[in-house]
Amino acid sequence: MNVALVGYGKMGQTIEKILIERGHSVVSVIDIDNQDDFKSEAFKSADVAIEFTTPSTAYDNYLKCFAANIPVVAGTTGWLAHLDEIKDRCKHEGKTFFYAPNYSLGVNIFFAVNKYLAKLMNNFSDYDVSISETHHIHKLDAPSGTAIAIADDILSHVTRKKQWTSEKTNEPANLYIESIREDETPGIHDVVYESDVDYIQIRHSSKSRIGLAMGAVLAAEFTIGKTGFLGMENLLNN
Repeated sequence: MNVALVGYGKMGQTIEKILIERGHSVVSVIDIDNQDDFKSEAFKSADVAIEFTTPSTAYDNYLKCFAANIPVVAGTTGWLAHLDEIKDRCKHEGKTFFYAPNYSLGVNIFFAVNKYLAKLMNNFSDYDVSISETHHIHKLDAPSGTAIAIADDILSHVTRKKQWTSEKTNEPANLYIESIREDETPGIHDVVYESDVDYIQIRHSSKSRIGLAMGAVLAAEFTIGKTGFLGMENLLNN
């Protein structure tokens, strides 16, 4: 598999190591200082592009990949205002786009546990629910894409909650997401249900970027020969 890396920070470099270990070729590396390489023959030779950049640049990067007819594995969060446009291009232009708010297998298991717990807790209104997410100081978006996905699943099942908010309020219909940025923390996500007498907590804590990087590589391998908008559900149920 020939891969183009779009974004060459710590995550891009970790992905590169895994790709090489699995026998793949990195044919193009594009970062902030060589944007013209989107038009290069090396980039056009890629079977798939894996993109981990910034919320402000991600969508334009996806369009440049589409222009070269290269499938995308999107690892950036914070750009979801354009999600419907991406889905529309996949549907009507035959593009291939794989997106997950988090590529870690453990996080996706956590998503399943979160959904199940939310269904149970819908019946117990004495418990309030909140989310906390902690990441490294370099992460630009807050709340994290993972925290928003967790919140959306809770909102789908806990009917007393109507919307998530990043500001703590006294409005009982609000689902509060606390965002913490400290040191080089890879990622911690907590969901807490608290009553007057106890609390129930579930947590996922990443030890390193390797789990995320491996998931992105597996997603890239999965996209080969496929079209449309894809996600972790497609990969895990394959």
